Amino acid sequence: MNPVIGLDISKGRSDGQAFLDKNKPFGKGFQFDHTKEGFVTFLQKIQEVERESGLPPVIILEATGHYHLPVTDFLEQHELTFIVLNPLISYQARKVSLRKVKTDQSDAYKLAALYYKEEFEPFKKRNVQLLNIRALAREHDAITKMYVQTQLRFQAILDQVFPGYEQVFTDL
Repeated sequence: MNPVIGLDISKGRSDGQAFLDKNKPFGKGFQFDHTKEGFVTFLQKIQEVERESGLPPVIILEATGHYHLPVTDFLEQHELTFIVLNPLISYQARKVSLRKVKTDQSDAYKLAALYYKEEFEPFKKRNVQLLNIRALAREHDAITKMYVQTQLRFQAILDQVFPGYEQVFTDL
């Protein structure tokens, strides 16, 4: 057996679907909140799948901005294997489907089914310092863009209000 749990993550809540093996869904879809109690429920579901299959399931989910971070933190704390997909990959897989059913449960089902069609690398924890540097670099970039836009707007207004200011002021 090759168990997997597909998760569709949204703000504060996740929908899931477990598979014991390819084309063998395990039970119905489930939901849990991103709270302490919700994660306990999720852990019980993981243990239930593990008891049934004899192997710990791989968790597959889609990167959703910052909404998936509480789930990945929980999975890392419990040393569970999980895969975080780029949303473009899962979108391409959903696009292939003839029926355009869009629900959180169907997305979780499709993510779990996608696990059996492709080879994915398990998630590797990123260095906290690297994440901090990336966040700071993005913030610096945003501030620089805002500064340039402000300078351009100022120049445009100054050209309208005080034409020929370059002859009076050389460094502006």
